[in-house]
Amino acid sequence: MAASYLKIMFTLTLFCFVSVGHSGFGESKCLKVPESEFEGTVMSTIGVVRQVITTVSKFSGEVGNFRLSNAVTDCLDLMDVSVDQLRSALSASQNPYGKSNSTGNASADIKTWLGGALINQDTCNEGFDGTNGVVKGLISGSLDQITSLVKNLLSMVKPNPTSTPSRSGARKLVAKELFPDWLKPRDRKLLQASATGNMVTDAVVAADGSGTFTSIEEAIRAAPEYSSKRYVIYIKKGVYKEYVEINKKKWNIMMIGDGVDVTVISGNHNFIDGWTTYRSATFAVKGKGFIARDITFENTAGPGKHQAVAFRSDSDLSVLYRCAFRGFQDTLYAHSMRQFYRECKITGTIDFMFGDGTVVFQKCEILARKGLPSQKNTITAQGRKHPTEDSGFSIQFCNISAEPEVLASSNSTPTYLGRPWKLYSRTVIMQSYISNAIRPEGWLEWNGDFALNTLFYGEYMNYGPGAGLGARVKWPGYHVFNDSAQANSFTVARFIIGNTWLPSTGVRYTAGLVN
Repeated sequence: MAASYLKIMFTLTLFCFVSVGHSGFGESKCLKVPESEFEGTVMSTIGVVRQVITTVSKFSGEVGNFRLSNAVTDCLDLMDVSVDQLRSALSASQNPYGKSNSTGNASADIKTWLGGALINQDTCNEGFDGTNGVVKGLISGSLDQITSLVKNLLSMVKPNPTSTPSRSGARKLVAKELFPDWLKPRDRKLLQASATGNMVTDAVVAADGSGTFTSIEEAIRAAPEYSSKRYVIYIKKGVYKEYVEINKKKWNIMMIGDGVDVTVISGNHNFIDGWTTYRSATFAVKGKGFIARDITFENTAGPGKHQAVAFRSDSDLSVLYRCAFRGFQDTLYAHSMRQFYRECKITGTIDFMFGDGTVVFQKCEILARKGLPSQKNTITAQGRKHPTEDSGFSIQFCNISAEPEVLASSNSTPTYLGRPWKLYSRTVIMQSYISNAIRPEGWLEWNGDFALNTLFYGEYMNYGPGAGLGARVKWPGYHVFNDSAQANSFTVARFIIGNTWLPSTGVRYTAGLVN
């Protein structure tokens, strides 16, 4: 049944233009405008991005100003990724059967890549906060122009053609809790294999020298570029104090540890010490198709160091399974792209799940920590900045609470489900347990009435002492879903087109809602 469903969905969605060719005059199935108009705007946008790269490059290697140097590096990296994302969007519109397609749903893929390009210039711009402002002043106009052009491109893309997952199918997946029958046999074995057994790996990292590499970074460098096959790295138990970045050329890397709190990747970069939020990540990944299992990612900088990221991801179609993300402010940075987190533990204080990714969290434990005196905890700060973006956070079947120290003094550490980082911030929490650590009003303002009319926050069928709706905020953008129709839009099958790519990862998931 599942294989037949996927075949039908593939046939229905893997196309963009009708058979009249690519003259720009045929009716597009995924664009509202002729291809020539879309292509022209993409190329104009790439041109402006390259102008920013040229300007910022003049400050590369700036000595004597650590924060500025980090901001310049960030901006160059982000603009480089934007060029790739814009090219991918153009390629998918021109050749829907090409390698650039990720899910077979051309509209969804194009909007995802454009959404990444949209948030990149914001991140570039924000990186210069705390510097002398010279570089920011030189490029701010160009960054605004990129934002305008990408928003225009997003408005040219038609809504995603999707189907509502059946409730019976969702119940079947939950009841069996097995890997889908149609996933690749090798990937199924990898997810089921014991790291201490006969697991087939491409590299073994061991700090004691018993593996093929002693550091994770070395193993990543040895991985092939643009690989269509999984490259499996087994990381033996231990605390690895290193900063790891998987670049955009490293596709389909899979990292397997010995377990949460057993295999730990640890760092302490932070904003106070001169790092940008983006560059503070202990572990960062851009290459698509990333999978991690049984690993802890942590940033030990502490609450007094402000922004200090443990894990940052721009990896499209990535999966984090049975992992832990431990930090304080800004622990998990789901910067962009489609991501799936299953059976993970996420802890922090301020905005500790943030970014502009299109993300589903299922069966995760989400715990607020004790921060600075008089500090308020906010679990999410989703960064959607335009209504045509598909991005947002969907939290389903999770346990939302706080660490014992916070529970013991809940009145002194107010904790909220989230606050709107950007104008169209979008977060939905459904079918999850919410403890009494969460304030009755549920959500917190960012700054006065900013985004209260334009955000989209929703709750559906949650339970627990903190799930009561009577005292929730009365903002125009806050919604209580009274039926499954609205909630279905934020399920794995609909929100991240999960049925088209998650099966091949071998990770358990629930496609829809469950009674």
